[in-house]
Amino acid sequence: MLTATHPAEPHAGSVSSKLNWLRAGVLGANDGIVSTAGIVVGVAAASASRGPILTAGIAGLVAGAVSMALGEYVSVSTQRDTEQALLSKERSELSEHPAAELDELAALYEAKGLSTATARTVAEELTDHDAFAAHADVELGIDPTDLTNPW
Repeated sequence: MLTATHPAEPHAGSVSSKLNWLRAGVLGANDGIVSTAGIVVGVAAASASRGPILTAGIAGLVAGAVSMALGEYVSVSTQRDTEQALLSKERSELSEHPAAELDELAALYEAKGLSTATARTVAEELTDHDAFAAHADVELGIDPTDLTNPW
């Protein structure tokens, strides 16, 4: 098995979802620092007293954190809803037009570089195993068992 010879390489799951967490964290930290610094500098320019400066800084920090958290939650929830809608549509297409969907899957594998005969064999075998998972993976790039989680 490939994972036994390369235990440090991830062969299951999506690396892009892990990178999205990093991206969101870096973006959030940068936004929080810039926004809070802007508020503190603005209040400091208007008042030399430490109390209002500290209060404005804390208020800006809390408001920014809540805004980023809610924005990310809503954004990822929307992504999950879209994934679920696409999967639902694919499930319907598979039940209504199984032959056309098999042809489509074979064509997708052929477009990836397999010969026509091999692409058809792969499509048939994957359809026999789990047609929905095969289509979700190749057509949509979605693992139905590992949807985006807003939490």
